[in-house]
Amino acid sequence: MKSTTVSFIGAGNVAWHLAPALDNTEFAVREVYSRNEKHAAAIVDKLYEAEVNPTLDFSESTSKIFIIAVADDAIQDVVRDLKLPHDAILVHTSGSQPLSALGYAPTTKVGVFYPLQTFTKGKLIDFQHVPFFVESEDVDTEKILLAMGKAISKKVLKISSDDRKALHVAAVFASNFTNHMFTIAENIMEHHRLSFDLLKPLIAETLNKGLEIGPQKAQTGPARRGDLEILDRHMEFLNEDEEVSDIYKVVSQHIVNTYHQ
Repeated sequence: MKSTTVSFIGAGNVAWHLAPALDNTEFAVREVYSRNEKHAAAIVDKLYEAEVNPTLDFSESTSKIFIIAVADDAIQDVVRDLKLPHDAILVHTSGSQPLSALGYAPTTKVGVFYPLQTFTKGKLIDFQHVPFFVESEDVDTEKILLAMGKAISKKVLKISSDDRKALHVAAVFASNFTNHMFTIAENIMEHHRLSFDLLKPLIAETLNKGLEIGPQKAQTGPARRGDLEILDRHMEFLNEDEEVSDIYKVVSQHIVNTYHQ
């Protein structure tokens, strides 16, 4: 018999991946709530014995851990309306929101259970290689969250709210901004009737090299060389798209400043 039951509040990308992963461990998922019940039902269909909870009233729930997996700006609204059983553990999964976001929770046992990964429905995730970062001021809660993380991941660490904020900001640069650069590159290629596939070997080598030898050593390109003539030509090429031109200028200038003090 599975020993610790879990309920999810939210049915977005994080819950879509995390709920089934936990359900295959001793942390069985029993309930899923979402403002859109169809989204909650879609996750429940992936689980063994879970059901949809149509409200934020979990006062009669048999779950021990309640995981808030909603948009960052909705966490405090959820907490204000939430009803929990006595002695429940409440956590959120946000990288940017502090532990104090749960300050008005109807329980004193609160914490953070943050997976450092980008999640998209339909794209499989190997949680064994996803770092989890936990935080709680309650020792017993911290132990349970560490155990829950170790049930699905090889890397589980304790971290403060301040350090988690730094981690999240760095992750935005490393993941979100990088992916947006791919989008800009794809748009440029499509505008000139070229296939984005032509860039894929370059992208793969750039990522692999950065991970292998470190991003500073792996940096190349005209800004890294200080080739102002090429930079001016590229700026002229981009002059019809002011926003992209500004991005190119700011990033190139930052690279020049970094390597040519």
